[in-house]
Amino acid sequence: MNYVREYWERISSGEIVTSKRVKAVYGRLVAEMDAADENSPYYFDEAVGERPITFVERFCKQSQGTLGESLTLELFQKAFIQLLFGWLERATGYRRFRETLFLVGRKNGKSTLLAALALYMLVADYEGAAEIYSVATKKDQAKKTLTEAVNMVKQSPELSAILKKRRNDIYFPATASKFEALASDSNTLDGLNSHAVIIDELHAIRDRNLYEVMKQSTSSRRQPLVIMITTSGTVRESVFDNLYGYACEVADGQTPDERFLPVLYELDKREEWTDPTAWIKANPGLGTIKQYTTLADFVERAKKNPEDLPGVLCKDFNVKATGAASWLSYEDAVNEATFKPEEVYNTYAIGGCDLSATTDLTCATLIIRRSSDDEIVYVFQHYFLPQKKIDQLDEHNTQEAPYKIWAERGLVTICEGTRVDYSAVTAWYCQMRDELKIDAFKIGYDRALAGYWVDEMKANGFEMCAVAQGPFTWSQPMRELGAALADKKVNYNKNPVLLWCLTNTGVKKSGVNNIQPVKISEKRRIDGMVSLLNAWVIYVRDYEDYMYLVG
Repeated sequence: MNYVREYWERISSGEIVTSKRVKAVYGRLVAEMDAADENSPYYFDEAVGERPITFVERFCKQSQGTLGESLTLELFQKAFIQLLFGWLERATGYRRFRETLFLVGRKNGKSTLLAALALYMLVADYEGAAEIYSVATKKDQAKKTLTEAVNMVKQSPELSAILKKRRNDIYFPATASKFEALASDSNTLDGLNSHAVIIDELHAIRDRNLYEVMKQSTSSRRQPLVIMITTSGTVRESVFDNLYGYACEVADGQTPDERFLPVLYELDKREEWTDPTAWIKANPGLGTIKQYTTLADFVERAKKNPEDLPGVLCKDFNVKATGAASWLSYEDAVNEATFKPEEVYNTYAIGGCDLSATTDLTCATLIIRRSSDDEIVYVFQHYFLPQKKIDQLDEHNTQEAPYKIWAERGLVTICEGTRVDYSAVTAWYCQMRDELKIDAFKIGYDRALAGYWVDEMKANGFEMCAVAQGPFTWSQPMRELGAALADKKVNYNKNPVLLWCLTNTGVKKSGVNNIQPVKISEKRRIDGMVSLLNAWVIYVRDYEDYMYLVG
């Protein structure tokens, strides 16, 4: 049975809707199949490609849900398997494809498919002493595919009779082959002789070296295979980004690679996430493996709650995302109101600071309520940047932000050398106290980066309060700060640096209902927002004590 052709015919007729890149890859390979060029170094063998399908459906059993039932593969899975295993080298009869990236939305049967293919390559791929490895950054993630395979074997009398579960692997005595899980921190990555490398959720791997080491470990095998099945990810500049970019080039025909098979189920356009007829492009198992109503619920929730949108785009539709929705619209962030320093003379304030570890911005903040009758929160901020950062930007002719212009306006202090001089931060707080008589009630800071600066500030008479930098601490204050900004109750004197930081801020969801600020782009800065948020945490936590002083 030629499942590849059946799948292609149903795609080309419009019966099956899929992504443009899946359509391009299948169309190209079916055309090559039809050409049947005897001078081509490759040919398609339908029967060879069907062998793993038969193995999976006959011997691999359900390990979840209806335990013990035979696996029934969907057409998109059969077509993929037959493509991967059915294309052969004409000269040797060995497999053509040595590497594949299979991108698909979550809950489309990834782990089950990987476990079944791993068992096939362990038992029925005609490879002596085969070494099959499931790899991930962490051992627990790597063991998911192995655990799925172990549970499949338990439900299969035929596989249970020939396979042995040992402490760290599944062993096939007949050919001295094994299936084992490895992590990047394993001491056994060197010296491997991999027949198959299984990578589930490639996007979670941050270390390209893990991928490179495992790929190199296949070099002495006759027909090795690296199988990567994943959703999209939120970690930018990762190995996933590089391989996904390469897979797109191959799928689009820009970069010929006869050994690499890209199958990319994804939305063609970002805006298709609200179009139910397009959802199947990223979810080929929609309606059978993945429940339509569940996905519809996710989409409706994302429409109402922007915090959920990045996860839905990334995990359900494979739309590349930063992991963060924009926190505020520009209209909510901007505030044309101003004030003169003398208007907040002789007042009480709450401070917040975000100190830089290297060449990033440092920001010092004071927030002020003039009285209980005045709901406006007035904000003073000053920024600090090392000269090295300016030099680096000049050297690379990079315009990250108009730091020099801001420095000329007195908004940014450029410190000599490679790091910000924290004593300059102390001097600013002292200046605000001495010249404007602004008495800081408490100043919030991140203890991880503060170091000696806290002692210096205490020596100058300031009460310092550590603020945990995480979603548990930040969630509610961040929501309240966002609402206050949108209601124009935060007057930051049209400080362009803070406005820039606010518009650079994304919101990332953590757990059930916690949020935290993140950069919407790696090259953007949110230090001013974090500094303001650290002050706002104390404002919310110690509101009554602070307002008692304000009067």
